[in-house]
Amino acid sequence: MTSEQFSNAVLSWYDRHGRHDLPWQQGITPYRVWVSEIMLQQTQVSTVLNYFDRFMAALPTVQALAEAPEDEVLHLWTGLGYYTRARNLQKTAQIIVAEHGGQFPRDVEKLVELPGIGLSTAGAIASLSMGLRAPILDGNVKRVLARFTAQEGYPGEPKVAKALWATAERFTPYDRVNAYTQAMMDMGATLCTRSKPSCLLCPLETGCQAHLLGLETRYPIPKPRKSIPQKRTLMPLLANRDGAILLYRRPSTGLWGGLWSLPELDDLQDLEHLALQHSLHMGQQQQMPGLIHTFSHFQLAIEPWLVRVEESAHHVAEADWLWYNLATPPRLGLAAPVKKLLKRAADVLNAGESS
Repeated sequence: MTSEQFSNAVLSWYDRHGRHDLPWQQGITPYRVWVSEIMLQQTQVSTVLNYFDRFMAALPTVQALAEAPEDEVLHLWTGLGYYTRARNLQKTAQIIVAEHGGQFPRDVEKLVELPGIGLSTAGAIASLSMGLRAPILDGNVKRVLARFTAQEGYPGEPKVAKALWATAERFTPYDRVNAYTQAMMDMGATLCTRSKPSCLLCPLETGCQAHLLGLETRYPIPKPRKSIPQKRTLMPLLANRDGAILLYRRPSTGLWGGLWSLPELDDLQDLEHLALQHSLHMGQQQQMPGLIHTFSHFQLAIEPWLVRVEESAHHVAEADWLWYNLATPPRLGLAAPVKKLLKRAADVLNAGESS
């Protein structure tokens, strides 16, 4: 199958079966495409739909994102995970406003220089919103091309990635590149799926090497498996007389950077020191059901304790600590498991009041 036959088959399929009604396909701008692409990294389309609409309603332009408080950006991102994406999103918005007059560079190499924008994301912005010929290689496209060429080796290896980029470059057409880019992503998401590809419906079936070999699910070659280590932490939910919970803002770099979180202790004996640090008198302690949160490189086993506390007259509010009102919560960026634990704490405290 020639490059022209490949792209024609993909475009013909897209015209009949592709997705044309996704929110970021309406009123296309580089800003809308960029935000959707960053959200879609590591995240399913079905999850992103509501987040995208909410984000656009709150921050409809790159200027609005650049000027927004970081807590507002992280609040809008809460639940999507990989929070470095959100912080880089705002950094890039600020650079675009300050150094590019609020306009996205019409050049893949310049786009890649911006925080959080890799080569594939830059290609998507350039092709989808600007109509520039730029190949992409996101997870869906990688799967289509790895199967079509029966590409050996794990795509995360530089040599294999280079071969797949060369394939992507070869097949990307010069006309209707925006439709082709969307089509390739759509095919990977709806036809050439990870476990049960719909080969009989695929426009590339006759030329797909993996299909001809009957080895569709062998490709792309998976990453060599390593066992995921597990870490544990104790998270106290210190509840004052008003039912508010003590939170602190994590450092801007590292895990959950810049998000508001619960204190983390090695064991229950450290509670007393934490209470002294904040001039609190501890009351009833109640263990709550544990929670396991999985990151890309480890699992975190969380042991939550609900602890009633009284503030002393000498209590002084510290920077980067606040009492989070469960009844009227402020708009803050919260780590997903922390948000879940706060909801559980509210249920327990409300049940206690009604009993």
